[in-house]
Amino acid sequence: MIRMLIQLVVSFFATISFAVLFNVPKKEFFYCGMTGVIGWFFYLLIFDSMHSVVFANFISSVVITVVSRLFAVNRKLPVTIFLISGIFPLVPGAGIYYTTYYIITNEITLAVSKGVETIGIALAIAFGIMLVFLIPQKLFLFGKNQKAK
Repeated sequence: MIRMLIQLVVSFFATISFAVLFNVPKKEFFYCGMTGVIGWFFYLLIFDSMHSVVFANFISSVVITVVSRLFAVNRKLPVTIFLISGIFPLVPGAGIYYTTYYIITNEITLAVSKGVETIGIALAIAFGIMLVFLIPQKLFLFGKNQKAK
């Protein structure tokens, strides 16, 4: 439990740091951080129960994209402000590093294994984002006053 809380706090600050890097307005830092925390929480939850890195990344990217779209509607900002920052904790940077490391050290079997896993994670993130963007924007406007045509 303590370990999970530490990871969530770290993901909050890592996401905010990434938002700073991309010049997100300061008043949106908290929402960007919360997007990362919510995504990382779902990643930990799914990974602990199913032990599948790829599936955990898929579900987390779906959740992050939904949260990003909701924040974008409520804050009247582009969804990319929250999505790009929020997806940062899921990016398989370590997988890319280890794949390259194993290639350089001539451990081809490990390189292929880690490379396939990394590609699977990247595809899961991309498909998770794409799946949520197939949902019409109207569904994210609930609770908002919509003008009747």
